Amino acid sequence: MHNRSVAIHFVKAVLAGAERQGHARTSLLRAADINPELLEQPRMRVDPAQYARLVQVVWHTLQDEYMGLGKSPSKPGTFAMMCHALIHCPTLEKALKRGMLFYGLFPDAPQVQLREEGELTWLEIDTRVMDDPDHFLTESLLVIWHRLGSWLIGKRIPLEQACFDYCRPPQHQEYELIYGCDLHFDQPTTAVALRTHYLQMPLIQDERTLKRFLAHSPSDLLSRRDFGNSLSSRLRQLIGKRVGADMPDMEAVAGQLNMSPATLRRHLREEGTSWQELKDHLRRDIAIYHLARQDLAIQDIAALLGFSEPSAFHRAFKKWTGLTPGEYH
Repeated sequence: MHNRSVAIHFVKAVLAGAERQGHARTSLLRAADINPELLEQPRMRVDPAQYARLVQVVWHTLQDEYMGLGKSPSKPGTFAMMCHALIHCPTLEKALKRGMLFYGLFPDAPQVQLREEGELTWLEIDTRVMDDPDHFLTESLLVIWHRLGSWLIGKRIPLEQACFDYCRPPQHQEYELIYGCDLHFDQPTTAVALRTHYLQMPLIQDERTLKRFLAHSPSDLLSRRDFGNSLSSRLRQLIGKRVGADMPDMEAVAGQLNMSPATLRRHLREEGTSWQELKDHLRRDIAIYHLARQDLAIQDIAALLGFSEPSAFHRAFKKWTGLTPGEYH
């Protein structure tokens, strides 16, 4: 329930290819249970489950796993077929290389390769065969290949660096959550780096677990926004269990982490956030979770989040997103 919500920028990016092919934005959003009016608010966000549904709606509508952003469509089921081709490989390196060879059979598919540089191995994407002005397909493929690798070995593979062959976008803070590592823009290539030793790890998955994985992936891999191991990510986990009126204060949390409040404040500032912003974002995301599911009345959400009056929750939600809770659906 405490998964980070998804910025409206990425919702618009999912729709771009379909809109270019003449599909109406409104009908696609309605099919994913997303209010089209949300897209008019630059601060608005959606629940990860809504986002995953929208990705699936676009795939189904276009019959294209590249969402209209590749040079040629990738038929639904291609990703699943690739996973079946690699699931019996002995190591992660052999699995990834087999998956990349599989996509290499399609002449217009975006090419992905592994490039070893000592202790680091780069997972690199050739972006030249994409019609992807927002770089959404590029970023999605990086995320999918990296998180597929993590799933195959049953371990979260931390990324060491992420490089992009385009300039820093306005929503770059979202990238820090998605990749959880140092970001470098205006680079010669688009790639992510991981420690080479992970490639020699054995696969722990099989046909049985793959069937469960494919029931929700790769859209599920894309909808998980927070892959980082930052202090703010750990604090979300810590305070998310007590998000209401009894939410611990900064002094108590600093004590739990064996640091002073001043040190905690400094570390958060270095990550570009603050204690108040951390609390606000957590409350915002929990509110969006319940509003998207319509499983609680607005006054109950307000109480859950520790607001003394529903009117205070209305004001806060509008400040966070640009709309009131009642306007979300």
